[in-house]
Amino acid sequence: MKKIRIIIIDDERTARDEVKRLLDSFPDFEIAGEARNADEARALIESLHPDLIFLDIQMPEKSGFDLLESLDKVPQVIFTTAYDQYAVKAFEVSALDYLMKPIREERFAKAVEQVRSKIVKQHADRIFVKDRQQYYFVSWDKVYLIESMDNYARLFFEGKKVFLKSSLNQLEEKLDTAIFFRINRAQIINMQFIQNIAVAGNGRLNITLSTGDVVKVSERQSVRFKNMKRT
Repeated sequence: MKKIRIIIIDDERTARDEVKRLLDSFPDFEIAGEARNADEARALIESLHPDLIFLDIQMPEKSGFDLLESLDKVPQVIFTTAYDQYAVKAFEVSALDYLMKPIREERFAKAVEQVRSKIVKQHADRIFVKDRQQYYFVSWDKVYLIESMDNYARLFFEGKKVFLKSSLNQLEEKLDTAIFFRINRAQIINMQFIQNIAVAGNGRLNITLSTGDVVKVSERQSVRFKNMKRT
């Protein structure tokens, strides 16, 4: 049986102990670590790569949302908190579940059942994005176009457009080059969405995506793209 690796993040030790006690009944869940604040949690997540985090929202200095926004790759999340005003916001970001403290055993068991099936199906890396007052978990395999907007990048996915606090150059260094290609100074495309490639003037390429968007490849990047496809 594959173990589901977990990190518990809460500034209260008693709250962390309660989650650990509840997890005793589920042998396929393995506690990889625990953290008292967002900075500790980020270091653990980046070194241990957990499948799931139990995350308190209200913590000193940085909230659970601040933590998620700082991560390059976001694991599955179950929020735990005593403040129910965060419930709607949590579900807007498609968290796996939302557990109110004190956590009832039957609600915990329900959350565990949900996480099992979700993690098994999870394949793509994802990030957490705050855009104005909206929060999103964004899977990179759903992003078909990325545009430069000064010091921000605009992500296009599933009919949405959101801004990410990152330059296009910073993103290009992190993205999988087997999937994402920089077509010009201002745009990166997901090559899995390519529907048609046409040759325009001066040998430049125009690419039509399956979303209907048509993007223009610069002369230099057109050469790179053609050479890449030959290899």
